[in-house]
Amino acid sequence: MGAEFGRRGQSRISQWLRGRRPKEDEAVPGEEREALLLAVAAAGMPIAPAAHPAGFRCSCERIGCPTPGQHPVSFAWQTQSTTERAQIERWALADPEANFITATGMVHDVLDVPLAAGAEALERLLSEGIDVGPVAESGGDRMLFFTATRGTPEDEDEWWPCALDCHPETMDEHPGLRWHCRGSYVLLPPARLPGERDVRWLRGPEHPLPDPLTLLEALTDACARHVGDSYAEDAAPWPSRR
Repeated sequence: MGAEFGRRGQSRISQWLRGRRPKEDEAVPGEEREALLLAVAAAGMPIAPAAHPAGFRCSCERIGCPTPGQHPVSFAWQTQSTTERAQIERWALADPEANFITATGMVHDVLDVPLAAGAEALERLLSEGIDVGPVAESGGDRMLFFTATRGTPEDEDEWWPCALDCHPETMDEHPGLRWHCRGSYVLLPPARLPGERDVRWLRGPEHPLPDPLTLLEALTDACARHVGDSYAEDAAPWPSRR
C-alpha cells in the first residue's frame, strides 16, 4: 500500500500547488478509512476516537458544542490513545462515522499553520530537497506538518507544556503557527467537519517523521508573510480593498 499511497499523496500535493483541489467530496469507504487509520498506527502515532458531525450538530449531543466533530469522545483520550491494531479495528467497526484524533507529544508533534502559508512553505521545502514528513490539509484553512517529537527531557519542567501555547479548541485565536506537543491533539485524516469540510492527507503517514527544526524556518517565514499580508489588507483604505 505504501508506494500507491505515496503516489496518491504526491498527486494531491501537485494538485494543491497548482491551485486545484482534488474532487473527493464523497465519504471515504470503510475499508479505506480503516487502512488509513492503521497506517498511522503502524507509523507509531497513537490515535483515539473523536466526535463527528451529526447534521448541524455534534455527535456528542452537547448543546452549543464549541468544536463539533473535532474533539475526542473520552476525557481520558491521552491514556486511551493507542497504536494497537485490534483496538483500532474495534473502534472503527463500532462507529463507522467516527472521526479520530492523534495525541501529540508522545511520538510525534504537529506544526499547524494557515493553509496559504503551509502551501508556500511546502513548495519551498520540496524544491530544496528537504525531507518533509506527513502533511495534511485540515478544514480548508489549515495545514498540518507531522514531525518527530522534541522528546522528554530529563527535567520535565523544561518541556514547554501545550497549555502555555493554546488548546485545540482555541485555534481561531492563533492565526499563525502553533506547535502541538504534549497535552494536545489534532484531528486525523480522513475526517469530516461541519459544512462539508474535511481533513485529508497531502503526504501520507508512510513518510518518515522529520526533525521539526528542519521545517521551522520555512514555516515561520511563510507565516510571517501570511499574517503580515492579512494585517496590511485589514489596514488598507476601503477603496483599495474592493
